[in-house]
Amino acid sequence: MKKSKNLDFFIQIFGFQVPQTQLWSKLSLYVKSLNSMHEGSPNPLVQAILSGTAPRQARLAAARGLLPLPQADLIEILIGLRAADDEEIAHAAEESLLAQKEEDVLAPLRAGELSPCALAYFASRRDLGRRVHEVLVLDERTPDEAVLEIARATDDGVLLETIAINQQRLIRTPEIIEAILQNPARTPEAERRATETRREFFEKERGARQIAEEMRARGFVAAAEFVEAAESIGTHQIAEQDLWLLAAHIEVSDVDLDDSWLPLEKIEELVEETEAQRASNVERIIAEMQGDDAVAPERISLIRRIMLMSVKDRVKLALKGDREVRNILIRDANKIVATAVIKNPRLTDQEVETIAAMRTVPEEVLRLIALNRAWARSYPIIHNLARNPRTPIPTAMNILPRLYAKDLRALAQNRNVSEAVRRQALRLAQTRLGE
Repeated sequence: MKKSKNLDFFIQIFGFQVPQTQLWSKLSLYVKSLNSMHEGSPNPLVQAILSGTAPRQARLAAARGLLPLPQADLIEILIGLRAADDEEIAHAAEESLLAQKEEDVLAPLRAGELSPCALAYFASRRDLGRRVHEVLVLDERTPDEAVLEIARATDDGVLLETIAINQQRLIRTPEIIEAILQNPARTPEAERRATETRREFFEKERGARQIAEEMRARGFVAAAEFVEAAESIGTHQIAEQDLWLLAAHIEVSDVDLDDSWLPLEKIEELVEETEAQRASNVERIIAEMQGDDAVAPERISLIRRIMLMSVKDRVKLALKGDREVRNILIRDANKIVATAVIKNPRLTDQEVETIAAMRTVPEEVLRLIALNRAWARSYPIIHNLARNPRTPIPTAMNILPRLYAKDLRALAQNRNVSEAVRRQALRLAQTRLGE
């Protein structure tokens, strides 16, 4: 509509009995008055029309798309007036919305200028192209229910893939997962993502909860707590049926745990390994535990099930497991897992004595054993630490003054320890004997 025709229309609806040359200034004054009345509103003219305080003819003009408004404001008005009690206004607003071109809708959509209500409306429009719906499903402000309707109705497989990528939305509204999987237009990628999300966050959670409840009923309280917190359940890392094998080896309840030893800077070391690294870790531990005797098949099975769990779950298991589990996880290549073993409240002095002599444990574990006052009072423990080539040299040096002279002499001749430790052991032995 041309400007002159617009002016004639505004004279009619606002009742301005003034020459056309003055009408725009009068209209400007009208909008300014609305601004003062609705200070703080995004657009007071929009508020006046939607609230019903504007004259009916002004609302009808807005419904017909005749007011000079920004595109985003016009759309908000038209969507709001669709529900107007006045049938003529509601019908006009509906017609004006249907007449909006795709490009006119895309601009305010991409700029993030539309309300969630407007986003939901356009999501319900089947006549709009993929470009509009793609912007809608990528916008976090679009209501989940609106995205659900798109997932149910679209015949665009690529759009379903875009919906499936947003895992957080799928978790909030699992009905979207089912809509994707039931839509004949789904692509293999959309199906894969939806299926993985369902398995990881819903099937696994339900399965773990049921197993935990059954474990509690059977008296495996510590195991039930582990299952509820585990992240490896239901994945390729550990199957649900294997949890019962582990249940008999979990003995420490959450109330007895102290995980304050794990500082934030250590979290980065909980990075997951590759499949090849896991397999190598398993074979190394089996070989190390075999020694001169073959490892029983059931023990190998337990090792494999434990070592296939995620690093975080192995840390939890190291803190909660029994002697058998501790004996496996102290050999873990990840030093945080091995460190968790010596933080297990059920760890015995006899186990620590054995660990202190092991040449495959991380140096950090040996250092922490030496710093523990209770263990440092045990002569067999500090003797093993001093003889262990893996013990850090400063730690070994601090231990030497507490050794018997005969053990110092033996250590001075031990070619497995460092030259510095041997020399210091010899000096201390000679001093003790007055040589």
